Amino acid sequence: MKNLTLIFFIFSLLSYSQNNFTSARSIEISENNYEEQLRSSIVKNIELTNIGPSVMSGRVTDLEVNPNNPTEFYVAYASGGLWHTKNNGTTFSPIMDNSMTQNIGDFAIDWKSNSIYVGTGESNSSRSSYPGIGILKSNDNGSTWSNIGLRDSHHISRVLVNPNNENHLVVAVIGHLYTKNNQRGIFTSFDNGKTWEKSLFINDHTGAIDLVVDPENFDIQYAAFWERERKAWNFIGSGDNSGIYKSIDGGKNWELITTKSSGFPTGDGVGRIGLSIFNSSIIYAVLDNQFRRPADQKKTKLSRLDFKDMSKSDFLKLEDKELKAFISQNGFSKGK
Repeated sequence: MKNLTLIFFIFSLLSYSQNNFTSARSIEISENNYEEQLRSSIVKNIELTNIGPSVMSGRVTDLEVNPNNPTEFYVAYASGGLWHTKNNGTTFSPIMDNSMTQNIGDFAIDWKSNSIYVGTGESNSSRSSYPGIGILKSNDNGSTWSNIGLRDSHHISRVLVNPNNENHLVVAVIGHLYTKNNQRGIFTSFDNGKTWEKSLFINDHTGAIDLVVDPENFDIQYAAFWERERKAWNFIGSGDNSGIYKSIDGGKNWELITTKSSGFPTGDGVGRIGLSIFNSSIIYAVLDNQFRRPADQKKTKLSRLDFKDMSKSDFLKLEDKELKAFISQNGFSKGK
């Protein structure tokens, strides 16, 4: 009977184990097959009507406003694509309908060239946070898109473009949600995405969840790293490797600034960190603190030994319910 129970238990574990993730190469092959099917489809010229976002696709993940014309801006949704308006939001046009994914974590625009860089895959850690396929770029306002790398990142948190050098890109990758992977951390490119260098990597389950830049100096950057573990049945949203790093050379090199002596919380209770920079001297950090509060210490009951050295003033400070409990437990008469 014990052997039968053990076999049943092992079988149950195997039945509920998570499947392996789809490789980047398999996704790329699927994209090519999809494009070929689209070109040869007999219904390719039939127009489809978008009936609107659902709850899942309605989360806004980023918004970029034209600095020279505030009535023009772009809005990205978690799984609803990228939208564009030129009339201050009166009407919007979807510009990612012909891309291979609608899942977005963040995007950036070089307003000089009007190039759009989309980091695909929502960076939140919900069960409805769907993965992406890397960095997508468009030079024609979404008419066409090209994949410029980081295909195995799955979830991208932030995309930065150097306003003085479009070839200089910095990307924060949180990485796979349900599985460990090495394509996570901070990635830099100095040739507009042709090649990428991993400039900061902690481990295969800690990724970059936020990245901000000094408004006066692109070389000064701050990155928030988040150690987390998501399973279908559980989520651990904190760890020792969560912290804030600083770069002073445009993302090439990084230094941990949330050390134990910094005053910022450290340890296994440090959860997700959000960053906002005001100027070169002031940066704000919002922390999801996962440290457990210490349990309230149980009040010990009075014993006969407590009265041995108790002063009159301490005796008078005792609450009536403490004395009544002591009398009851020690068999004293309650009186009439």
